[in-house]
Amino acid sequence: MRHDEPIGPKSPLYLQLRELIRSKIENGEYLPGTAIPSVGALAETYGIHRLSVRSAISALIGEGLLKSVQGKGIFVVGEKLAQDLETAGGFEQTLKESAQRSETRLLIKAARPAGTLYAGRLGCPPEEPLFYVKRLYLLDGEPLSLEEAYVPQDLVPNLPDVDLNVFTLHQVYAFYGIRLARGEQSLSISRLDAAEARLLDVDPHRGVLTLQCVNYDDSGRAVEFTRTHIRGDKCELNVRFQREV
Repeated sequence: MRHDEPIGPKSPLYLQLRELIRSKIENGEYLPGTAIPSVGALAETYGIHRLSVRSAISALIGEGLLKSVQGKGIFVVGEKLAQDLETAGGFEQTLKESAQRSETRLLIKAARPAGTLYAGRLGCPPEEPLFYVKRLYLLDGEPLSLEEAYVPQDLVPNLPDVDLNVFTLHQVYAFYGIRLARGEQSLSISRLDAAEARLLDVDPHRGVLTLQCVNYDDSGRAVEFTRTHIRGDKCELNVRFQREV
């Protein structure tokens, strides 16, 4: 059946559309992290009632293949989202699990070469193409942290099409079967430039906590380098250790 053909009467229309959408997810036409066509667009394309479209979408949401985000649309989640990310969720996962209301604002998502600095961090050639992502995290409406992430483009090639206000980077990695196995972190105190200080609502003459981290997958490849500036008056960082015996 061509995608623009009306769905026939062989079985209930919503079941046929459900299986059609499922097949488009499985064959990669609808990629994880991206929005599928709207209810109205699907109804018009296949010549069926909006209620049948909503029933098909609701069934796939119930299965965990789609996710509805109010005001944004219906997004593909993909089966791999169920992977355990608890031990490698980073600062963003901590916010998501907080009892307080958290919010993420995407500031920049762009492509750039690694250059000497980030090539050294990620163990790649300086000309390696990276995705650069900059996001502001808020807790109960107040700025909490400012994060920059550098990710090799070949690991997550459809990142430009993913809404990072809906999905975390770690969920995107899961879509591609990337498992974060370990990380190397360093903590320092740094000063922000005037623009970044305004974003975090801090005095530019006072220091903020800066957490830098390189995360590696289970094959040992560096997956991302992140730099997170954190307001010390809004957050505390805990470290657990035990004596070797």
